[in-house]
Amino acid sequence: MISTFTAFIDANVFYGARLRSLVLFVAQSKIFRARWSDEVHDEWVRNLIKNRPDLQESDLNRTRQLMNAAVPDCLVQGYEPLIAGLQLPDENDRHVLAAAIQTRANVIVTFNQKDFPEDAISQFRLHTKHPDNFLVDAYNLSPEDFVEAVQNDFAHYGKPPLVYEEYLESLAKAGVPQIAKILEPFKVLMSTDGNGET
Repeated sequence: MISTFTAFIDANVFYGARLRSLVLFVAQSKIFRARWSDEVHDEWVRNLIKNRPDLQESDLNRTRQLMNAAVPDCLVQGYEPLIAGLQLPDENDRHVLAAAIQTRANVIVTFNQKDFPEDAISQFRLHTKHPDNFLVDAYNLSPEDFVEAVQNDFAHYGKPPLVYEEYLESLAKAGVPQIAKILEPFKVLMSTDGNGET
């Protein structure tokens, strides 16, 4: 399926590698159109390096390049003039709202929903969704496409291979326990060796 429903992804969704990967693979399925900005990239990379000094900025810059390449037209540009006229509890979040408006997004996907109060964003026909609820909605829209995206995501962890239960557990720890629970029955479809064995 190809959807015109557009989701702007906040930086905190990309902070963790496991959730970041799943969101990207689901976005490639075209259940929804994923959008973000260079400022969103800057934010998750900056916060990750701050908390994980073992990571190299050059590696994360390669990750952001691969993300941009994986999802056509994902980068929102030209939103900067909108920022000054927006009101949010934290001024540093205005770039997210501005980019979401610019790209005519339907939803902002974020763990920090309180940072985008309804009275501040509803006038732009926007609302927020927690990543877990958003992924559950995406699954319900097209279970077959969603599970195929999960298969592709799980399979790409080939070296070293992941155990499916560990994969789901890591998603739950990343803040999306509902979708992890929904995906439990699909273990039989997941394979890392092409023989149905994980």
